[in-house]
Amino acid sequence: MSVSDLVNLIQQGVFEILKVTAPILGAALIVGLIVAIFQATTSIQEQTLTFVPKLFAILGVLVLLGVWILSSIEQYTIRIFDMIPNVAR
Repeated sequence: MSVSDLVNLIQQGVFEILKVTAPILGAALIVGLIVAIFQATTSIQEQTLTFVPKLFAILGVLVLLGVWILSSIEQYTIRIFDMIPNVAR
């Protein structure tokens, strides 16, 4: 395996991580922003008010996109395992 193949594999891995985590982080970001605006307008500074909605949003995204996330990770893993015979040469 050459250096360019290794760099390509690492790039694909980083891209896969970003692709899989972006919807989860995006949902947490949007919910956090909405809760922060709500807290600023009502002057309520309760700690659980920020934690619980984010938790439910993340769980909702995982329920909705869990199959896609797992299949994407599965396809990447299969590609890596298919490359193993080429590394041994």
